[in-house]
Amino acid sequence: MVGGVDLVVIGADGGPDRGFGGSARAADGARLLAEVLPGMCFDAGSAGCRVAVVDPGADANTMLTAVREAAQRPGRWLVVCLVGQLAADPRGRRLALVTGGSTADNAYRRGLAWDWVVSAMVHGDQEEALLLVDAVADRDTWAALERGGGEDGAGELLSYPRVPLWGRVGRFTPGRRGRDAVLPGGEGSFSQVLTDVLRQGVPGAPAAVAPLDLQPAVAALLDGGGPAAGSGAPGARLLVPPQSGRLLMRNRAAVRGALAGLSLSEELLAVLWRESAPTDPPSA
Repeated sequence: MVGGVDLVVIGADGGPDRGFGGSARAADGARLLAEVLPGMCFDAGSAGCRVAVVDPGADANTMLTAVREAAQRPGRWLVVCLVGQLAADPRGRRLALVTGGSTADNAYRRGLAWDWVVSAMVHGDQEEALLLVDAVADRDTWAALERGGGEDGAGELLSYPRVPLWGRVGRFTPGRRGRDAVLPGGEGSFSQVLTDVLRQGVPGAPAAVAPLDLQPAVAALLDGGGPAAGSGAPGARLLVPPQSGRLLMRNRAAVRGALAGLSLSEELLAVLWRESAPTDPPSA
């Protein structure tokens, strides 16, 4: 199925360690994204989207294998979703998604390294790639991100990404104070808000919309939302998708407004979406 979308969804549950409670709802977020995203891909739809959902308790090697296998298949788009808690290496330069069975001493070593995921995507066989991130970071990892770009901080990975990013990274404090945090996959998280926006659509927007077109509606509903990367309220950092790219999503509000009261099949709706969209996608 050359020309479709390869979607890899990873919601990593860090396990019972209280320090990794930020990943408690990661599997819920992954399930939402895997359920909603395929049908919203404008050029492909569910039939043209290959979906790989990794078990939330899987180890880093299993997760990375899923990304690499998807990246090796020729196609138009590779979309990878990372949902869970991030950990930084002891020097605060690299990031990893915390995986099951981790402890405070080995979370980075056991985790799914950010560099590995990005490298697989960069060297993939797709025309374009997009990395969706719904994550939280503890105090030390957040401090590493706050040090910004440059070779001495993990913030470089978010400030100067090798693949386009879209999502949110929030702060998480273990213990009682962490109960008030927005957990990845939970209420108010990027996963939940994005899927809500896709299901409802954006009134007034075209039938086919790029991630950047959806960003204002998503940011407005996110806790700590803001107009640009790194500009959110203290404790939240938004990752804004780029202007370039040809990945288009279906805007349900456009068709719903034009065809209010009519009963139509999903097949006909798909045709109408295409007919009401621009003939040529935006240039990459």
